[in-house]
Amino acid sequence: MKFYDWLGKAEKTIVQALLVIIAVLIFVQAMTRRFGHPISWAMDVSTFFFAWVVFLSADVAMRKNSLVNIDIFIKKLSAKGQLNIKIINYIIIIIYLLIMMIYGFKLTITTYHRKFAGLPWLSFSWATVSVPLGCLLMLITAILETKNLVKKGSETK
Repeated sequence: MKFYDWLGKAEKTIVQALLVIIAVLIFVQAMTRRFGHPISWAMDVSTFFFAWVVFLSADVAMRKNSLVNIDIFIKKLSAKGQLNIKIINYIIIIIYLLIMMIYGFKLTITTYHRKFAGLPWLSFSWATVSVPLGCLLMLITAILETKNLVKKGSETK
C-alpha cells in the first residue's frame, strides 16, 4: 500500500503541475498571437497535457471518493443496502474500465502514425495512451475500494 499511496501523491502533483503549464501555455499563446507572433505548438502541447490531466485527475478524484454521484435515493436505504449498492456500482465501474482499457489500447495503436500539427515529431499515441493507463490506475483504485467495501460488509454481519 505504500507504493499505492506514493503513486496517488505523484498523480496529484503531476496533475497540478500540468494544469499550471496548460494555463501558462494558453495565456502565452494568446498574448503572442495578439502581438503577431503566435506559438504554433502551444495548443498541441496543451491538448497533449490535457489528455493526461483528464485521466490522472479522474483517479485522484476516485481515490478521494469525490466523483460526481446522485445519492438521493441511496441515502434512503439501510446501511447494508447502501453498502450493497456501492459494491454493485464499483463492479460496474470495473467492467467499464476494463472495456475502456481494451479500446484505449486499440486507439493508441491506431493513432501511432498520427502526428500533432505543431509537433510533427510527436505521435498522437503519446496522448491517447493516457486512456488505457488512466483506466488502469482507476481500475486498481476501484478494485481496492471494492475489496474494502466487501471487507466492511463481512465485518458488519
